Amino acid sequence: MQTNTIRTGCAIALVVIALWAGFVLVSRLGGTGTLQPADIAALRLGTATLVLAPFWLLWLRVPLFNRRMLVLALVGGIAYSLTVYSGFRLAPVSHGALLVSGMLPFTMALCVWWVLGEAPTRQMKRGLALIAAGVACLGLEMFLHGDYSLHIAAGDALLVSASLLWALYTALVRRWQYGPWETTIGVALLSAMLYLPVYALLRPQAIVQADMGEVVLQSLYQGVLVLIVAMVLYMQAMVRLGPARLGAMMATVPAIAGIGASLWLDEPLTPWLVVGLLLTSVGAWVGVRQRAAT
Repeated sequence: MQTNTIRTGCAIALVVIALWAGFVLVSRLGGTGTLQPADIAALRLGTATLVLAPFWLLWLRVPLFNRRMLVLALVGGIAYSLTVYSGFRLAPVSHGALLVSGMLPFTMALCVWWVLGEAPTRQMKRGLALIAAGVACLGLEMFLHGDYSLHIAAGDALLVSASLLWALYTALVRRWQYGPWETTIGVALLSAMLYLPVYALLRPQAIVQADMGEVVLQSLYQGVLVLIVAMVLYMQAMVRLGPARLGAMMATVPAIAGIGASLWLDEPLTPWLVVGLLLTSVGAWVGVRQRAAT
């Protein structure tokens, strides 16, 4: 039974990985367009609210106004969104994939140890070592041979912060035992209630000037596919795999996003990217698989 649970969790996680790789590409496209990070966050939360409000009214009345949901909304809803979109605006897509998802196994291990008191197992440490080697391959050429400036460095700092925020959010959800739909509906609605009035008071102009296609793309992908579909599946996978194992699998996102960038954004497919994909994939498998004794 436990083996089937792990396999189901891995299958769900693969769908999440594909959606997150697309999230990296779409977010970078948004970061290079007319829309500002605050605009994309508003589209993300506003679209999700339009979709989820009927579910809250007619199906699942998640308690919104309590301390725990407030913390989750501030950390995983508002702070994460603003931080990651600001990072994508300043840093290239390869940096975003590497420093958000590639760092997630390590930020997740840190937050799981801090919040839940669970130290990484010996098997997980082996997987993390392989993932670290894969992340190093992905980052080596990027940082040594690419143009690096204070502008990009600020973006990188924001992206690492976003990885930490998401890891902390995941660990808190696990600690407080929220279900996938409870988390998705509660965090989206409360985040929108807190953020959108402030956003409206700032009288944003970019969202009015932006191309309609750009607005629709960011609204549907960020607000529906990422904040609803990927969130529910992510939490489903976490229930079956646990946060540490899921974090290990998410390490494959940078290489997959790199391949996507090569196919759709005309970025080069380098040998380092291929080696990084192989190492992170093997590391994720080592970290997730069950021991024979189990």
